[in-house]
Amino acid sequence: MLIFDLDYIRQHLTNNQEIKVDTNKKEFIELSKVPYRWTHGATDLSLGDGLLIYSIIHYMRAKVCVCLGSGGGFIPRIMTQARVDLYDSQIFEGDRDFNWGDIGTTYLVDASNGVGGNTDWVKKDSFFRKTFFPRVILETTENAYYNFFVKEDIKIDYLHIDAGHTYEDVKQDFDLYSKLLSPNGIISIHDTDESFEKELIVTDEIKKDDHQEITNGPSKLVKELSDDSDWEIFNFFNNGIFKSKPASTGLTILQRCKK
Repeated sequence: MLIFDLDYIRQHLTNNQEIKVDTNKKEFIELSKVPYRWTHGATDLSLGDGLLIYSIIHYMRAKVCVCLGSGGGFIPRIMTQARVDLYDSQIFEGDRDFNWGDIGTTYLVDASNGVGGNTDWVKKDSFFRKTFFPRVILETTENAYYNFFVKEDIKIDYLHIDAGHTYEDVKQDFDLYSKLLSPNGIISIHDTDESFEKELIVTDEIKKDDHQEITNGPSKLVKELSDDSDWEIFNFFNNGIFKSKPASTGLTILQRCKK
């Protein structure tokens, strides 16, 4: 027996739902792939590297989760699901409210300006927002850091970096937001596997979307941090293990070394 509900994964986590009407004027639910889920190696029935993020949040009892950048809201869904499941498995107690209760909050920061990819969840009635209720900050990560997280003195238990992909952007996000980590805080950086990009066939449409060279900045930062004794680093790369199946563009997990 599977430990996860594959129907729930397909209907809520890796797909969006939209109510449609057929030729007989009967309503039905149409599923559509969450944009960019492929970069996580996710499919209809598999969470890809989202399973790693879910497991870490669940294991570390992370309440305040922050996602920097998300075209389809895939990782913020995982964050919220992990927090809710911590309550339902009787680890978290109190009020189960997604944002104002005792199970923490999922923050999503994205300028939604079309740079590096497009977002499909900006409208408040989007499937993602009305199902998982993230707190959305439609701003650059830099502005959100100074004008929200710092001013509200927020400490982060789990941080996912997936916004601007140039080295300068990724480094700035890391340098700023790592200052807000709680004592047991975890950081994940997406798109860190250079081998994925070297093999990826890029179409003109993707180039227009400015989504080429997705691993250059993240992988350069990770290499730089590997020489920094302040951080423990583990790379999760599964590209090429099963060449006929989707693979992640790479996920790197970091935690500050205990001294």
